[in-house]
Amino acid sequence: MLLLSLATVFTLVLLLGSGVWIAFALIGTAWIALEFFSPFSPGPILASDFWGASYGWDLTALPMFIWMGEILFRSGLADNMFRGLSPWLNRLPGRLLHTNVIGSGMFAAVCGSSAATCATVGKMTLPELERRGYDSNMAIGTLASASTLGLLIPPSIVLIVYGVVTEQSISRLFMAGIGPGLMILAMFMTYLVLWALVKGNREGLTGADESSMSFVEKLRNTWALVPILLLIGGIIVTIYGGLASPTEAAAVGVVLSMVIAYFNGHFNREIFTSSLFAAVRTACMIAFIIAGASFLTSAMGFTQVPMQLARSIGEMGLSPTMLLIALTLLLLIMGCFLDGISLILLVTAIIMPVVSAAGFDLIWFGIYLVIVVEMSQITPPVGFNLFVIQGLTGKDIFTITKATLPFFLLMALAIALMHIFPEIALYLPQAMNR
Repeated sequence: MLLLSLATVFTLVLLLGSGVWIAFALIGTAWIALEFFSPFSPGPILASDFWGASYGWDLTALPMFIWMGEILFRSGLADNMFRGLSPWLNRLPGRLLHTNVIGSGMFAAVCGSSAATCATVGKMTLPELERRGYDSNMAIGTLASASTLGLLIPPSIVLIVYGVVTEQSISRLFMAGIGPGLMILAMFMTYLVLWALVKGNREGLTGADESSMSFVEKLRNTWALVPILLLIGGIIVTIYGGLASPTEAAAVGVVLSMVIAYFNGHFNREIFTSSLFAAVRTACMIAFIIAGASFLTSAMGFTQVPMQLARSIGEMGLSPTMLLIALTLLLLIMGCFLDGISLILLVTAIIMPVVSAAGFDLIWFGIYLVIVVEMSQITPPVGFNLFVIQGLTGKDIFTITKATLPFFLLMALAIALMHIFPEIALYLPQAMNR
């Protein structure tokens, strides 16, 4: 078993390090494991798994939500959010820095991509915050960290992938993501308020409203937020109210996003075509990785590596807390070299028997896994949000990493709180079944 485990890890690392597509790396690893360490022929298993991974109805929600995000990405939505939020945040300690947190949370709720959220909101907020003299490191830290919530706040592409692979209810996963997502947003904003109070008026972060807008003008600007709030609310209500499945809600979201983009003056044939092709490319890439991960899962099952691993860990007598700490460290290390979806698919292919044997609720574990993936988005050397920020600001990766460190630690604290109080993630899904 040790030889097989080492051979599997070595093959996977070698293929990933050679620059092979992630899906091909997963397929190649599974093929070698079956060919040399089992009596089964890999060809029929590959064909069966590819077919089985490609026709799930829940998977059809994926390209719809991706397309919705691509349309909104091109619709000028970030500009509307900044105009609507900024007049109300000038009196809050930290002032306009909160636009990065709230704006990213709102955009993440309809985009589902942390990189797209980071790029879109950052293009709007970073130049304005720099012009007004705000601390550049805090502006970078809040943007890079809050934009990762695109992976957690529903509708989440990553949660759809996890739900499809582990055969968990996507509606329940979406509902489970709301509590932790709002908690992390609140933790980010609380830290920002405390940081601003420590800095004090010397930095101009706790003073009076610098805006001369009247209350009526503020309300008029806030009107720009109404379409996005209606879109988010409409998707959530239709799914959780039982009016539509996630797939049907995603299709409605695409239509509504086109309407929003049209009335925002940013929708034409070119935008329609470019958003559609971008969504197709992304969805095909994810579907290919899902098929490869399914093949690797079957290969691990036939070679019995996960079962042996689960048995070995069980014999070590680790408590659930120690197991969670070990898994978190392992996932953070893996997240330094893999993107979020690939990490989740790889994890579900190998360690889910360990997780099930330890008694973790799979809905809860899905939320935990997504938060760890969020942390990996701001962890070098392959933290995608760090690269996006570097492209926007030109700062070196070490400066950006240092700016995101406090928020990285807050996410770790969120995991600890979820472990102590699992109801943070499970209350709404459980209430859904009553």
